[in-house]
Amino acid sequence: MIVQAIATNVITGFLGVGKTSLITRLLANKPGGERWAVLVNEFGEVGIDAGLLDAGGAGIEIREVAGGCICCAAGVPTQVAINQLIARARPDRLLIEPTGLGHPLEIIKLLSAPHYHNVLSLRSTLCLIDARKVSDERYRGNDNFMQQLQAADLILASKTDLYCRDELLQLQAYLDELGLAGTEIMGHSQQAPLDQALLEALDRPGVLKVSPVAAPDLGRAGVAPGSGVPVSGVAGMAARGIFAERPQAAGPELDERGMARKLNAAEGYFSCGWLFEPAHEFDFDALLAWIESLKSAHLLRLKAVMITRDGIAGFNLVDDELSLAELDDALDSRLEIIASKRLDWQQLESGLLACRLGP
Repeated sequence: MIVQAIATNVITGFLGVGKTSLITRLLANKPGGERWAVLVNEFGEVGIDAGLLDAGGAGIEIREVAGGCICCAAGVPTQVAINQLIARARPDRLLIEPTGLGHPLEIIKLLSAPHYHNVLSLRSTLCLIDARKVSDERYRGNDNFMQQLQAADLILASKTDLYCRDELLQLQAYLDELGLAGTEIMGHSQQAPLDQALLEALDRPGVLKVSPVAAPDLGRAGVAPGSGVPVSGVAGMAARGIFAERPQAAGPELDERGMARKLNAAEGYFSCGWLFEPAHEFDFDALLAWIESLKSAHLLRLKAVMITRDGIAGFNLVDDELSLAELDDALDSRLEIIASKRLDWQQLESGLLACRLGP
């Protein structure tokens, strides 16, 4: 049996540019008769983004791979997650959000591999960029930042409502420097309705800019090796055992306090994440004041989903700009910090614990 290949989009961009917010809006505009799946790969170990995505609509499934390695975003855990997500959701469209510190070309290589030819139909790769960052050498000279733009079929200039008059011109000049003058740019703002042209752009064929990777040895990944049966499409992969389920990895082990701290480090970036069982409730005002105090503390990113006395709150701090969101539900509280240097995680943990209610 041949099954229609799954339309697949990679949505990339640097930390805090608005990838998760865009995906939430795309999910809200999903055609009613379709099933969509989302795979989120994060650098941090506790995983935040899946909790910020709204999967409440029918026909939406979300999978998260936390602890993403910057240099191997297309490694075995990601491959296994893609296969299992396809098998479980059987989606009409797959959206993949690599970590903001990742190399999207590695993901695109994976998706273009021969064993996916009849399974996935690679469509436009979108790269979000905040044009205000182009003049900052920390960004314009960053290899990941540049590669994300080079991988794009469509560049979304995000947060356009915050730009000054010449910042789009600076973005165009920067793209010219990178040899990307021919890449289409589209403006995007959370304050404006989602552009119909953007929705239509999702279905353009992706332009393959890299050589596909060889088929992985999924047998070593805890997935049953294939039988080699020459069958096409999703059904063929299932017949060869590529979609065989394996036990889900356990989450971080909680200590006697009902919490866990997880660290990650790679290529000059450092992360620390905390996870709290739902019995821990936080004082919203104290938490807000503590996060505000971390501005200008070498943070690249702080993201959190926290259970507070006033409800479930989402926090997003990037480049000293803090945004808040009121969320409907959370299974636990999670907070992740990514920095360009190793910070005093114990001191930060003490400040965070001081925001809890009760003993």
